[in-house]
Amino acid sequence: MELNSNKCVMVIDEALPLGIIANTAGIMGITLGKYIPETVGPQVMDKSGSSHLGIIQIPVPVLKADREKIKEIRERLYQPGFENLIVVDFSDVAQSCNVYDDYIQKAASVEENNFTYFGIGICGEKKLVNKLTGSLPLLR
Repeated sequence: MELNSNKCVMVIDEALPLGIIANTAGIMGITLGKYIPETVGPQVMDKSGSSHLGIIQIPVPVLKADREKIKEIRERLYQPGFENLIVVDFSDVAQSCNVYDDYIQKAASVEENNFTYFGIGICGEKKLVNKLTGSLPLLR
């Protein structure tokens, strides 16, 4: 991933409780880190000689939207032109499962249009990411 020509954002349902917002961001961040490891910088040493694991080298704005807007963005990602974006979503289906095998089984039994998305993370070409999320405000 070319750091200067790409963008990464998270869009989270602003109506969720703070704990679910934090959980959603954490889960999506870990998943994105797996799929775009080249964006994570090297380990850093501080003046005291203590080491700090590398963090992502590009900003990741956390934006807010309501659940309908998040679903609309998710649906747009299935359209031609967006296939090269890296996308992770977190939904009620995933959040309701404590064991990953349960999530696999439950997801297989739920139609995509019945998922309620808590958040979506999108990384890729800035122009495409902005086309989907450019008008959304920061989650504060």
